[in-house]
Amino acid sequence: MQSLGRVLIIAGSDSSGGAGVQADIKTVTALGGYAATAITAITVQNTLGVTGVHPIPIEVIEAQARAVLDDIGADAIKTGMLGDVATVELVARLLDAAPGVTAVIDPVMTAKGGVALLAADAAQAVKRLLVPRAALLTPNAPEAEALTGLTVSDTDGLRRAGEALLAAGARAVLMKGGHLPGDRVIDLLMTPAGETVFEGERIDTRHTHGTGCTLASACATGLAQGLPLAAAVARAWDYVHEAMLHAPGFGAGHGPLDHGWPLRGRA
Repeated sequence: MQSLGRVLIIAGSDSSGGAGVQADIKTVTALGGYAATAITAITVQNTLGVTGVHPIPIEVIEAQARAVLDDIGADAIKTGMLGDVATVELVARLLDAAPGVTAVIDPVMTAKGGVALLAADAAQAVKRLLVPRAALLTPNAPEAEALTGLTVSDTDGLRRAGEALLAAGARAVLMKGGHLPGDRVIDLLMTPAGETVFEGERIDTRHTHGTGCTLASACATGLAQGLPLAAAVARAWDYVHEAMLHAPGFGAGHGPLDHGWPLRGRA
């Protein structure tokens, strides 16, 4: 019997429900896991963009996380929007205090519409403090550039950045190629032992809000449930692909996915 899998999500709230903590909870639940949260910020947003970001006090973020860890516990911690250096430092402390918990680090830096969700100085803190603690790091191409200083304009660039992040201490990286040009999307799962390629035809859709949050949370759920890394990522990739195909069509901008599609099947 598959383990339920407890996932503590440390991330920001998305009022539209398409990304952030809301997408994370839906994803973990749809894949049979148990989601708990420590909310780092309240954002005001919809499919057209982010119009407000209201950080949660650092002591409240810590209190939320410790309340969960001290009682329910976690098999995986998944991070999303962290916002500033102080929150990055807090996450590092929490991970050090929970050495048996798998860390899935999604280095969220900007919203889909381009609004910054991570302070400029915090990117280096992520590289210094969270990359070495990551069981799995899930950057897209712009995030990989920010973390490594390398140009990522094609799959070879994505691979070079992945190698640099492994050298910086990450145990595995899922390098996401959705921002790169081409008719096909290529993601690279890289570990010191080798590489697995996930490739599929690009879906022509505006409904891509929360794809990064969703993919990372799906990976975290699989790892929390005891799946091997490659199997967890493969299931997550399939889940996001189907969630995009089943998108409900809500909103006038970057619309949300259908996180609940497994409840209704693929048809």
